[in-house]
Amino acid sequence: MDIETVDDAVAAEAFRRLVHHLQHRTDAQNVDLMGLAGFCRNCLGDWLAEASDGAFDKGAGREAVYGMPYAEWKAKHQGEATPEQIARMQESIQRNA
Repeated sequence: MDIETVDDAVAAEAFRRLVHHLQHRTDAQNVDLMGLAGFCRNCLGDWLAEASDGAFDKGAGREAVYGMPYAEWKAKHQGEATPEQIARMQESIQRNA
């Protein structure tokens, strides 16, 4: 099976499950997600906004992913990134090219 053949409703449900999981796992910091996988909650929100064909902007996409405005989530859950986390993130981002 190829991802392009997955029914849109099934793909949407899997996406929602991923978003709910990330909303629950506030301990998974964005910098760590970026360092490991090259994407984070912000990326998901941006991709959601881009897929909306202009129906909403990146801020609304991120709010849908975070379950609250990004600034609020950041104040409640985001810690300071260590130099090691930033280095891993930068290395990982280079692999996205």
